[in-house]
Amino acid sequence: MHIPESLQDLASSEAVQFLRRPKTVTRVFEGVFSLIIFSSLLTDGYQNKMESPQLHCILNSNNVACSFAVVAGFLAFFSCLAFLVLDTQETHIADTRFKTAFQLLDLILAVLWAVVWFVGFCFLANQWQHSPPKAFLLGSSSARAAIAFTFFSILVWIFQAYLAFQDLRNDAPVPYKRSLDEGGMVLTTLPSPSATSSVNMPTTGPNSLSYASSALSPCLTAPKAPRLAMMPDN
Repeated sequence: MHIPESLQDLASSEAVQFLRRPKTVTRVFEGVFSLIIFSSLLTDGYQNKMESPQLHCILNSNNVACSFAVVAGFLAFFSCLAFLVLDTQETHIADTRFKTAFQLLDLILAVLWAVVWFVGFCFLANQWQHSPPKAFLLGSSSARAAIAFTFFSILVWIFQAYLAFQDLRNDAPVPYKRSLDEGGMVLTTLPSPSATSSVNMPTTGPNSLSYASSALSPCLTAPKAPRLAMMPDN
């Protein structure tokens, strides 16, 4: 199947490569799940009972449960958007210390959000379990959706923490790598000790002392005095 050159250029473009990264896909799922959680409870999470016009949370009439899910989902959604914007500039960051700090912050927040959603899932599921059946005419599907996507958020945030840990472990500081490479080059250019010892080792024999002294320090030998020659008379 022939693919036009324009589509090949589009597939190899920087934007498409960025969208195909596992970290980017994971952040998109995190944002979508967070959006579903806080929007479902924000729209249908507060209902009134048949005998009262006052709005109550559909999760066991506990307003804390609905407020927790709405606030956590809202903050997680904007956290995903902020890190997506920072991910677009990650390849342009030249400072290795700032890049390492960004990866460490990504790891810490991913672990923190995984813990938050785990606590939220247990809390929301417990409140929904203790909710009286058919206490509200509407909102049951929204409550189930919020609880289900809270559980899915735990999984994606754990995977996000794993990706951040891999990036933090694989990206070592560049000066450290450069020093190791330069040290390796210096060590490879140095001659081996056996070769130097075989060259400088004096030979054994009766004249070994004079040979060694002349070979090691030729400038220390005493200069010879000039000889006088008698010219014959004509």
